[in-house]
Amino acid sequence: MKFLPLQTPNRTIMTPGPVEVDPRVLQAMSTPILGQFDPAFTSIMNEVMEMLRYLFRTDNKWAFPIDGTSRSGIEAMLVSIIEQGDKVLIPIYGRFGYLLTEICERYGADVTTIEREWGTVFDPEDVIREIKKVQPKIVAIVHGETSTGCMQPLEEIGKACREMDVILVVDAVATIGGTDVNVDEWQLDGVIGGTQKCLSVPSGMAPITYNDRIEKIVLSRKKVERGIRTELDQQMATGQTIISNYFDLSQLQDYWSPRRLNHHTEATSMLYALREGLRLIMEEGLDNRFARHRLHERALMAGLEAMGLTLFGDKRFKLPTVTCVNIPQDVDGESVRRMLLDEFGIEIASSFGPLHGKIWRIGTMGYSCRKENILKLLTALEAVLIYHGVRINRGEGAQAALSMYGKQRKESAFSSVVHR
Repeated sequence: MKFLPLQTPNRTIMTPGPVEVDPRVLQAMSTPILGQFDPAFTSIMNEVMEMLRYLFRTDNKWAFPIDGTSRSGIEAMLVSIIEQGDKVLIPIYGRFGYLLTEICERYGADVTTIEREWGTVFDPEDVIREIKKVQPKIVAIVHGETSTGCMQPLEEIGKACREMDVILVVDAVATIGGTDVNVDEWQLDGVIGGTQKCLSVPSGMAPITYNDRIEKIVLSRKKVERGIRTELDQQMATGQTIISNYFDLSQLQDYWSPRRLNHHTEATSMLYALREGLRLIMEEGLDNRFARHRLHERALMAGLEAMGLTLFGDKRFKLPTVTCVNIPQDVDGESVRRMLLDEFGIEIASSFGPLHGKIWRIGTMGYSCRKENILKLLTALEAVLIYHGVRINRGEGAQAALSMYGKQRKESAFSSVVHR
């Protein structure tokens, strides 16, 4: 059988991840391979660590990527600090809270969950009250839930966890690089990001950072896990959880430290991609980048509502990088998605669990978060909805977005004059 050279269709990807990769990142991935202990490559590793500290807004010693998808970073963080029977509290307000629960339970944690209706978030006081009641070793929580388009406020929870000596682990996969994740100011102990969302890098790495509170746990376990072999055999015989090898932060620390103790073969081209993605973020500046995401979010929301569609979720706690839209009554949401993809080359997402078939999820993340993408989506969605017999306000969606962009230009011009 003969296979043709790889050819993929051009797409405008407006999902909550993966998103379009910045062309400069793709170009960086074609850079020649270096050996993982070549001084030129270890210098790149050091640069990436420093860039990640900037991204996470932290002075933490440890900031490096886990080789694997975002889930690998979450698992590495949790497996390295959970011991059999540890109490873990997980507030759930969407699909990915359940993922945190499953991972913690697989490694032997005693998990307590509290839940909120999808489309809402927790009052921080409710979480703090539960922390006082449960007295967990760890609280694990999602910052931005792509399944519901909601974002959980963390600052009060972080302060309370620190005061009560509870470790706070945060899944910031959907928020890092698109909206503020202030690790040090919010007193977050361990934070996990992802490359395939707001960083506009292919899926395959999970940037993480953690402080000395987590490192203390990691190093204390290192002494036990590398202890007498008979003790490990006994643990295995009694069914106790043994720390993962691949996701062992103590070994990964040795690899990312100046010691460079071999743990795995680094994903060279992915590290090039991550470095370039981070370089572009630093070039744009975090505050400017966050403002860009908010602008295109506002234009999208204005366009959808002008069209006559309604948004899902509490707007007060909306995730700036994901907009959830209620599917009009009696409309086949999957048929709309297929037509957008087949006829216009635009991909948007469906949803999960209780929201499956009820909402569309539109991502405005990283390189996908551009004016031409917003206008193209609104124009195409209008055409597809009309084709499906939906009564909408024709011609209003794109015009509302254009008005939002025009307003922003005027405000920027005025600000520029005032500050001369």
